[in-house]
Amino acid sequence: MSEVKTKGKLAKIASYHMNSKTTQEKNEALQKIAEQLLIDKETIIEENNKDIEAGREKGHSESVLDRIFLNKKRIQDMSDAILLLVKLNDPVGEILEDIQKENGLHIEKKRVPLGVIGMIYEARPNVTVDAATLSLKTGNAVLLRGSSSAKFSNIALVASIHKALKQTTLPVDAVQLIEDTNRETAKELFHLKEYLDVLIPRGGKALIDTVVSEATVPVLETGAGNCHIYIDESAKLEMATSIVINGKTHRPSVCNATESVLIHEKWFAEHGVALLEAIAAHDVEIIGDATVCNAYSGAKLATEDDWATEYLALTVSVKVVSEVVEAIEHINIYGTNHSEAIITEDVIAAALFLNGVDAAAVYHNASTRFTDGFEFGYGAEIGISTQKLHARGPMGLQAMTSSKYFVYGVGQVRS
Repeated sequence: MSEVKTKGKLAKIASYHMNSKTTQEKNEALQKIAEQLLIDKETIIEENNKDIEAGREKGHSESVLDRIFLNKKRIQDMSDAILLLVKLNDPVGEILEDIQKENGLHIEKKRVPLGVIGMIYEARPNVTVDAATLSLKTGNAVLLRGSSSAKFSNIALVASIHKALKQTTLPVDAVQLIEDTNRETAKELFHLKEYLDVLIPRGGKALIDTVVSEATVPVLETGAGNCHIYIDESAKLEMATSIVINGKTHRPSVCNATESVLIHEKWFAEHGVALLEAIAAHDVEIIGDATVCNAYSGAKLATEDDWATEYLALTVSVKVVSEVVEAIEHINIYGTNHSEAIITEDVIAAALFLNGVDAAAVYHNASTRFTDGFEFGYGAEIGISTQKLHARGPMGLQAMTSSKYFVYGVGQVRS
């Protein structure tokens, strides 16, 4: 039996044992994991250094290396996030519906674990910890398959998790890592319906598109983030500048970073050059349409592909539009249904934008960088869903559950 099937089977068996674990048992296990990561931080950093060195040899960009990189602070942040997760309510067992029938049947619809969650992801080793701890908190088992770029980091992190679980009542097999990062293991994971209840891809557009098109396992799509900010005619210059710079430069390598700025033509005529100069002062490359390039010599002319590009770097595309409706149309063509923002003092324009844009999260006068499980109060997140069924937006604990009907009788039969 292959590694994928062997570990899938172990995770499936573990998921049955997880069903009976109490909130207290799960929380105690999470606390142990948070402690163990700090105990093992030097080892984790040593293994992470191997991934960073290999990435540099392969010519990975700085933005990719940043997604892989771990230090004491980032490991401490992981540990802190787990402790926050401990404090959150356990959704498993929550009664969603309570029905009392005339014939005496009592029907309860309750939240239950999904079962076995498959995770396939790129670069970010923090996803290993997020996925494992969210799965455990919700009574699920998880089968992880990271990329070769973070292989040593992922192995070290899962080793720490297993050390912690051995000190608890939770099954160690509830967290499985496929160490073989060849493409064949990914393809095998796509079709592991015998053991997986859902598959969640987390990474770039190419990975997500491949999983969505090829997998026979049900997929929870976490989409790429070609996020936009639209600056309307009434926008305040200081606010617009602050939000755009934050959206683009705060952490450009993540999916909720702003990739494109759309600007009302009247606002651009008055403030456009000042905004572009402020953006460029943060070492951001500006790719613009003809209007932008004519007004600002530092911009490069955009191609059609630029409007659909998730740069994940200090690059931004800028387009001038005639009104809010044109901005909405542009976003609905080129966006990825992730996070979109409007900067305006016009409440009518804001309402038109927020209702008209097709995205998991829409913002009025705020940065797209807030689309995040931590910021939304969910603790760690399994990803940000850009689809519409089961879950949408940052996926916290509730998104990792399903439902089940519990029917209680006293001998009723159907006539």
